[in-house]
Amino acid sequence: MGVSDSNPILISIPESFETDRLIIRAPLWEDGAAVNEAVNESLEQLRPWMPWAQSLSTIEESEAGVRRSRLQFLERSDLRLHLILKETGQLIGCSGLHRINWEARKFEIGYWVRTSFSGRGYITEAVDGITDYAIHHLNANRIEIRCDSRNNRSSQVAQRLGFTLEGILRSEKCGVDGALRDTMIFSKVRGTEF
Repeated sequence: MGVSDSNPILISIPESFETDRLIIRAPLWEDGAAVNEAVNESLEQLRPWMPWAQSLSTIEESEAGVRRSRLQFLERSDLRLHLILKETGQLIGCSGLHRINWEARKFEIGYWVRTSFSGRGYITEAVDGITDYAIHHLNANRIEIRCDSRNNRSSQVAQRLGFTLEGILRSEKCGVDGALRDTMIFSKVRGTEF
């Protein structure tokens, strides 16, 4: 076991990479205004699925969130990633690797796209790139996508990219509306899918 295996903060990883249409990068100071604009535009579409998207936030609140995420990225405790359209430099969504277990090299991919850019394949492209990033730069053994069983668009991303549906946790947690929800668990595992 190397030094970085026992202390994730010492793991050197790229802070940005590219796919065909996107620059995918760690959050940076001053990203708050762009995140705020994208979230506030997309609030109605995000509200059913994202606990943090229940009300409009200020630019200052968004900037504080970006700064916390930047620190978490540097600590390697959570790897939030911003999706930037190469063509215009516009932030069109966020993704990242969450609920990290460095010992097992397990990561969960989460994602959302700005409403005006939905339905164009950007999330599928981003998740494919992030999966590759996790495999090649983080030595992932397991990559998960978890989503509410009612969130068809999210589950279709996992299916399109060849993630295996391992199961559905019935009445697993409360949704943003307070009702119990089922959670679908998709995965890719080293030695099987990559």
